[in-house]
Amino acid sequence: MVTRQRILTAARHLLDNRDTPISLSAVAREASLSMTAIYLYFADLTELLLALLVPVAEEAEESHIADMREHWSDDQLTGRCHRFIQAYHRYWEAHAGLLLLRNQLADAGDERMKENRIAASTPLIALTVGQMGGAQDRLPFNHRAMAAVLITGVDRVMTIHSAGVTPTAEMPKDYLEDVLFAQARLLELAIREGRLHSETATLG
Repeated sequence: MVTRQRILTAARHLLDNRDTPISLSAVAREASLSMTAIYLYFADLTELLLALLVPVAEEAEESHIADMREHWSDDQLTGRCHRFIQAYHRYWEAHAGLLLLRNQLADAGDERMKENRIAASTPLIALTVGQMGGAQDRLPFNHRAMAAVLITGVDRVMTIHSAGVTPTAEMPKDYLEDVLFAQARLLELAIREGRLHSETATLG
């Protein structure tokens, strides 16, 4: 187990520093181990990344998910939405190298990374639906579809930022702050409208 942890530590160091492209051979060099030692614990890079993602997923509960389990009252909704988005951003910043690579591999077709990304977003989507007043799967306002679009959008913003997008004349230096504000505002508006439709459905 000491060797396994040594491998995980080396891989996380490479991901956090981003100086060297991640690969099993790069991890072996960083950990001063042979490839044979690496393969004793991990069959491929995805398997190694999944092991690194386990504690990161556990941290998410305390970082930002737990806050969504509480009901956000109407009078506190603006502040709670902003607090959630900021917490999610801090979480992403703390694990940017790993989460960015997961999303890149998922976009490239890695099925295990796709499953991990879906597993990470599923509770956020469900809790957003809960904040809207519960599941409603009919038009004109499908809570689950709206929540999925919102959470996917938040995740995509974090991915783009972590990839090192450089601000341009059309994208000022404080663009990230503006985008996070916009994400929080969209989340708030969606929850408010969802609650309105839930109340209407209950009355009607």
